[in-house]
Amino acid sequence: MASPAVGIDGIELWTGKLKLDLATTFAPAHDIDPNKFTKGLGLHASSLPDVYEDIVTMGANAALRLMQRHGLTPEDIGRIDVATETAFDNAKPVATYIAGCLAQVMEGDFAHANLGERKFACIAGTQALDDAANWIHSGRHRGRKALVIATDTALYERGDPGEATQGAGAVAMLVSESPSVTAFGLPQGIGSADETDFLKPHRQFPSVDGKRSMQVYLGRIQDALADFAAAGGSTDPDAHAQFLFHTPFPGMVKKAAVLGYLDGVQGTARGDALAEDLGTLAHPDTFADGRAYLDVLKAHAKHLKQTDHYANWYARAVTPTLKVARQVGNWYTGSVHVARASGLLHAAHSERALTGQPLIVASYGSGAQAEVHAETVQAGWRDEAEALTIQQQLDARYDLSYDEYEAIHAVHTYGAESNLSPRTAPSGEFVVDGRGPMGEYTYAYVA
Repeated sequence: MASPAVGIDGIELWTGKLKLDLATTFAPAHDIDPNKFTKGLGLHASSLPDVYEDIVTMGANAALRLMQRHGLTPEDIGRIDVATETAFDNAKPVATYIAGCLAQVMEGDFAHANLGERKFACIAGTQALDDAANWIHSGRHRGRKALVIATDTALYERGDPGEATQGAGAVAMLVSESPSVTAFGLPQGIGSADETDFLKPHRQFPSVDGKRSMQVYLGRIQDALADFAAAGGSTDPDAHAQFLFHTPFPGMVKKAAVLGYLDGVQGTARGDALAEDLGTLAHPDTFADGRAYLDVLKAHAKHLKQTDHYANWYARAVTPTLKVARQVGNWYTGSVHVARASGLLHAAHSERALTGQPLIVASYGSGAQAEVHAETVQAGWRDEAEALTIQQQLDARYDLSYDEYEAIHAVHTYGAESNLSPRTAPSGEFVVDGRGPMGEYTYAYVA
């Protein structure tokens, strides 16, 4: 008898409650053409946390909504895995803070749940899903579900080139047997290397080599695609409903999509014809300079965009996954999972049939590792997508002036002292409400 499928049984998103409009607020303040952000990066706005928000409140709020919507109690959860690269405690995991928040308002507690934290830059959310799935496959779950939360406040130092890609939010996912949203496939491709393209050595804000980081990202994605094929996976562009990529900004996905598509058509008549016209796209690691590689990739992308097959594939399989990201910026560990939710939302609103269709998921974390796996959409996906309230949350965000943005950025800089008043009023959510006797953050629920 085959074992039950394991995968995602529920999804919820929580966005930071403040909005920084890149075209009308950020660009004029820096005397930059707005098209650099809206067309170049593919971003229109960033979500940022209000004074009373942080990675714990956003993660707990997403988790509470998800558990309540599914009628779950703490005893139904056997583990909570939190993925973040903006943790503020080097010993106590964020999962304990979130479990403590949830126990304030839910009957029961998480006394017998395994609580942990995953760190590997942006890929940690996918690694936490892997951990949860393996736990269930092992039989140790005793019928319980896993709660995986990816939560980050992705801030950059003022004046950093990455400042426009900032974002803040959380994705909460239930992992279980017989899931209603997507089931994980067995083949998995990994691409790993020791890189220093993006890191935070004893500091809050990242050190980033932009061109090198893009080159490393694409190199690891290419390695993971090859490993995925070796494990028996397929990336045939005609066989998959959507292709989800790690999305630090949508403009980056335009580059990654070229690799995904070329990998999928490799060995076919279409792939052979493209190789004849363009030559073989060399591996990113063969270029000593990131800019040189990106120039070659740009030429391939320009040619592909002129072909109907690529244009139609991109519009069908990739564009729907980017719609939410364009409005919220980079959520680090949550970004590829925002892409999944965005793709499902678009399909639900456009009445597209997805049940039984495969998705390809390409995750990445700087430092560096990529993972590629497939998921099959399950019969309950539409109900879950239609239950998401992310659009209402986006519409309700407070639109910051540039002066307010500068002030809120300072509030969320570690070690900074501020008496800034919140821009929004909390309601039905967890908030930061002070510091405890050991300097720890404390949290409360505002009804």
